[in-house]
Amino acid sequence: MLTDKQILIMKKALIIGTGLGGLSTALRLAKRGYTVEMVEKYHQAGGRLNQIRKAGFTFDMAPTFFSMSYEFRELMASCGMDMPFEFVELDPLYAVNFAGSKRYYQIHKNLSRLAAEFENIEPGFEEKMKRYLTSAGKLFHDVEDIIIRRNFNSKMGYLQQMARVPWGHAPKMIRSVWSELDRYFESDEVKQIFSLVAFFLGATPFDTPAVYTILSYTEMVHDGYHNVKGGMYRIVESLLEELKKEGVHIHYNTEITGYTEQNGRITGFTDRVGNTFTADHYVVNADAAWFRNAIFKRTEYSTEHLDKMKWTLAPFTIYLGVKGKIDTLHHHNYYLGTNFREYAGKIFKNQISLNKPYYYVNVNSKFNPESAPEGCESIFILCPVPDLRYKPDWSDREELARNIIQDLSERSGYDVASNILTQTIYDPVDWEKTFNLHRGSGLGLAHDLNQMGAFRPKNYDEKFPNVFYVGASTTPGTGLPMVVISSRLVTERILKHDRVI
Repeated sequence: MLTDKQILIMKKALIIGTGLGGLSTALRLAKRGYTVEMVEKYHQAGGRLNQIRKAGFTFDMAPTFFSMSYEFRELMASCGMDMPFEFVELDPLYAVNFAGSKRYYQIHKNLSRLAAEFENIEPGFEEKMKRYLTSAGKLFHDVEDIIIRRNFNSKMGYLQQMARVPWGHAPKMIRSVWSELDRYFESDEVKQIFSLVAFFLGATPFDTPAVYTILSYTEMVHDGYHNVKGGMYRIVESLLEELKKEGVHIHYNTEITGYTEQNGRITGFTDRVGNTFTADHYVVNADAAWFRNAIFKRTEYSTEHLDKMKWTLAPFTIYLGVKGKIDTLHHHNYYLGTNFREYAGKIFKNQISLNKPYYYVNVNSKFNPESAPEGCESIFILCPVPDLRYKPDWSDREELARNIIQDLSERSGYDVASNILTQTIYDPVDWEKTFNLHRGSGLGLAHDLNQMGAFRPKNYDEKFPNVFYVGASTTPGTGLPMVVISSRLVTERILKHDRVI
């Protein structure tokens, strides 16, 4: 009689896409005895968790820190592995500068140190922040296991689970992140800084439900933010090393464009040059909504329908290798203007000038000196911008980059522009083409009430029972830890399908 392990060796999974979700799912399945094969459109693995090497500099391509580090520990424990990379908690978490001021607010996890940053603009800050974080923490722990870490087979099942959440949290479904902060704090600077968690979701604090104030709790109390020694791409490299041991083969520069089916099941996916890849199960790590449109041609996911959905802001990114050390720059920096409410309200639909944009700066060489030649800095700049529905023409990309670099030079007191050794720009068109992101949206579908939980595209296909989805635009949502959870949930579905659990 065959054991479960021997049965699974006879099962094969093809994973389309090698983002963190795809790699994590591949590892979970391979460790459970599945034969796993992967295909990837890009020339290297990682999806948006990628890396650029140029002229002796190394840049994290998109994510530069993460929270909920224990989800990575769960992944490794479930695969019987030790942690293959080292992460270090950030403290301070980041620094924030407002236009017209030379001051940087240092965001510490220690509330006493944090309160000292705001003592002149927010009297009683420490007690106010304790109450704010306590409220957010209660919600987090009330939903973490019954909502975030669960599969849902129907919207009704999801709503039934939501009904188990204490009703005292209900107002957070209606209020925005900004209005929730407004209940605790008076200073606009304080509200702007602690509403930046909404921008981590690719949205603004005025249109993100207050339930996502749980991110303030995860960053400030629960687990903090972490960086990886050697750079964020070390996560990808370590997973690839383990997958190689498991015999997982990855086909790069391979874009899936079609499929074959028989008797209501997928029998194979085909690439642009006609190669066919077959398996028992197929896991899609491309955007779950985009794939249903681009490959399966589903009417309910047509481009017209997708355009009516709410998407996250697009990324405009600049990667700079700069000569000289810039002491005035911190590891993680946010540069804000003086018109926060107007800017946030108009940036989505390209209704405001980008001459003075809001942006984020990561100086990887502050934490990983090897990412830049000696005496130089490796700098990554991210500016959230309108997606291609609202700004399809990016012929002004060089001008926008110059504006940002000039602003950074003025605020840091260092002539960045005159000391650039290498520069790479990715506009929303580049992001769309490189990673098949709908309209260049950086983090996929937004997290409003109609696109949360079971209202997001399912992690199993509506028509083909042997097709599954993993990643940011399916359950439970965007962000590195959420994607790791997504890999656990989709693996659970496959194992149940094969009656292993």
